[in-house]
Amino acid sequence: MTNQTIANAERELYLTLLALAQQQPSAYEWLKHLPTWLGDIKDKSCYAHAPAYQAAVARLPELTVNSVDLGSDTLKIEANLSDSQRKQTTALLKQLMPWRKGPFQIGGQIGDDESGITIDTEWHSDWKWARVAPHLSALKNRRILDVGGGSGYHGWRMAGAGADTVIIVDPSCLFYHQFMAIRHFVGAADNYRTHYIPVPLEALPEHSQLFDTVFSMGVLYHRQSPFEHLQQLKGQLIKGGELVLETLVIEGDANTVLVPHERYAQMNNVYFLPSVAALIGWLEKAGFREVRCVDVDVTTTAEQRATKWMTYQSLADFLDPNDRAKTLEGYPAPMRATLIAKK
Repeated sequence: MTNQTIANAERELYLTLLALAQQQPSAYEWLKHLPTWLGDIKDKSCYAHAPAYQAAVARLPELTVNSVDLGSDTLKIEANLSDSQRKQTTALLKQLMPWRKGPFQIGGQIGDDESGITIDTEWHSDWKWARVAPHLSALKNRRILDVGGGSGYHGWRMAGAGADTVIIVDPSCLFYHQFMAIRHFVGAADNYRTHYIPVPLEALPEHSQLFDTVFSMGVLYHRQSPFEHLQQLKGQLIKGGELVLETLVIEGDANTVLVPHERYAQMNNVYFLPSVAALIGWLEKAGFREVRCVDVDVTTTAEQRATKWMTYQSLADFLDPNDRAKTLEGYPAPMRATLIAKK
């Protein structure tokens, strides 16, 4: 089954990188690796579910899309959706569960699943965006890299804010196909400014210096070497470019860093939770300047929760039932900070 959505997206990504290479030769290194990057995600020996995900995207119906709103809290795709199309689309999108970052709306009214489809994701990613967006330099006409972008929700919002080019990198086979499912309905409404490369940051050529803004949200605490991650982020920025870093933190002074013994909130891949003061020091030591913390927010069970589109355990299951200020392991409950810095 030919997957025209993915084929179109890959072609537009290639053309974007080719155009970028005319301005910045380091993009040719990306072009050299692109066939491998895009080929690996379809290799069922590496990703057993890839054929099923590809088939789900390929079978999505063609809809008459009237408008696409990338600027609203819920990414809205206004479309003519018959009852049979709604049922077919819902069934196919549910083959791509769990949906963690969103929300998205296809046809109908938000929350009205009789006329349209509301993908109510685990995370209210719109809440995070609302906290971050007021503190950003204008994104209009900027080249942006979104590291660990999941299904692409924040990437779409960046395009909605006027970015010239958004490239999302995330190695998840599932998230890649979720992005392609939304791309199927968005079509060319964003003039193909939003792209997805299914690789981790570490796979990118070092010191590309291609981007005006680099986002790393919800990634740093998953890295065994946080300083290496910061250096890799810096290497993708142009001189004077802006880093937007959002990560788990704890209270404390410049010397306070939590290293969970085994799990943190039932996650076994959380390595370092610094205080805000310590994180500022890390960024300065990594060579960033004008470092500022623009938001600190305790994650609530209203922002991260199980839904019909993410039916597994979520934050409420990871907190101490007798003291919601602590995780099951006895650590401080999740608190996230957003810092902005210049290269």
